[in-house]
Amino acid sequence: MPTSSLFSNATRSDRSSSRATRFGAAVAVGATIAAGAILGTGVASAAPVTCVSPPAANDIQVSDTASCGAKSTGAGVATSSASESGTAVSVADGGRSTSNATGFGTALSAVLGAGTSYSYSLGGGISQSFATNGATSVAIAGYGGGATASTVTGVNCAGLNSFALDLSTGRSCIAGL
Repeated sequence: MPTSSLFSNATRSDRSSSRATRFGAAVAVGATIAAGAILGTGVASAAPVTCVSPPAANDIQVSDTASCGAKSTGAGVATSSASESGTAVSVADGGRSTSNATGFGTALSAVLGAGTSYSYSLGGGISQSFATNGATSVAIAGYGGGATASTVTGVNCAGLNSFALDLSTGRSCIAGL
């Protein structure tokens, strides 16, 4: 009789540990799903939008929370694209202007004359680029950063993850990397 009692205790112990393991796994899966739901509530997702001018004189696109605009005059070409609550605007009067914004970022790009301007906002930064008279400017800003590149007023970087470059003068700045 003591043998069967010992055997039945061992079997109960195996069942208890198996139940405890299953319970622990269920709690872990439930906690992971709950955490994902809580963290996911602040994430915005919108289909990417792209604006091009020409062929449209003034192209404006909105998809959920992402928006872009492109306007060109003369021989200018303006392109912009945005996704995930980003806002991108490009304006060109005789040159080429490009802007791209992701996350909650804002990218503004403008060109006057035969210049080329690039502005990129990645994941929440604010960037502005302006070029004139055949010059090129580039502004890139990441989350928490701000970058301005202008062939008229110079370059400025603030916050984290920002870069600005004016190729006509060679002036540049970088911050927070």
